[in-house]
Amino acid sequence: MHAHYGWEELGRQIDIRCFTHDPSIASSLKFLRRTPWARERVESLYVHMVRRNNSGPA
Repeated sequence: MHAHYGWEELGRQIDIRCFTHDPSIASSLKFLRRTPWARERVESLYVHMVRRNNSGPA
């Protein structure tokens, strides 16, 4: 998701500190593993991203 959106956009879409203050893959994964509500938001954004990418022209 970081490769698709970048940290700045992830922080705008989902307002959590692991995306907005000194972000890294390691800190984000650590936080998301321990925080169910944040993980749900990221999973929801991921599903939305995949559906949008798969609904393009055939």
